[in-house]
Amino acid sequence: MDIATIIGFVLAYFLILQGMGFSRIAAFIDPPSLLIVVGGTIGAIFISHPLNKVLSAFGVLKNAFVTKSLTPHETIKQLVEFAEQARREGILALEARAQEINDEFLRKGINLAVDGTEPDLIKDILNTEILFIEKRHKFGANIFEIAGTLAPAFGMIGTLIGLILMLGNMSDVESIGPNMAVALITTLYGSMIANTFCIPIAAKLTNYSQGEILVKELMLEGIMSLQSGDNPRIVEQKLTAFIEPGLRSSAMKEEK
Repeated sequence: MDIATIIGFVLAYFLILQGMGFSRIAAFIDPPSLLIVVGGTIGAIFISHPLNKVLSAFGVLKNAFVTKSLTPHETIKQLVEFAEQARREGILALEARAQEINDEFLRKGINLAVDGTEPDLIKDILNTEILFIEKRHKFGANIFEIAGTLAPAFGMIGTLIGLILMLGNMSDVESIGPNMAVALITTLYGSMIANTFCIPIAAKLTNYSQGEILVKELMLEGIMSLQSGDNPRIVEQKLTAFIEPGLRSSAMKEEK
């Protein structure tokens, strides 16, 4: 569970509602405005993308709240252990260990190395997989980036609708208030949906994608080192180069 995401949502909405005034929340609730912004945004996304892609992108939303991928430190520790075993017993000894690996990418790489696949071919296969993982992640984040652009636009559409209704019936004083409310509240809804949901979610997914790609590249380097029979200490040094300098010392301590 990503606590930062939960804290961010709770903090943002609590403070916004606090600013509105909890006793005046009813004044900010307008179903027609919500339909214009939410319905229009979702409809436009379905128009601009294939159905299966949109549905898969909505499935990616859970990744902003729940992260399951290995950390760089855990990955380095695991790969150094593999290097130590391969040095003692030979790389074929990793065949049984590979079946215990949960990460499909790492398991595939270890199996390719154990099978004696040419290093260049292993690198090509795994680099291609990394490329398409990155593309899939980018598409999921892009859906929310587009939604963040569309929501304020539909807020403006709602504003225009409210103004047209208001100006078209100025003689009815009682209708001016409700129509003006639609005009203003749709802009509020569009801005809130974009800035407190869609854009932050897109940024979080992009951040997680970059972290996962880093781990995959780290795994690739580790697999190539295993196949070439590198000393475990050399493997460790190679892999810690992927980590920010300020975090390397803590990573080395964890491995020990």
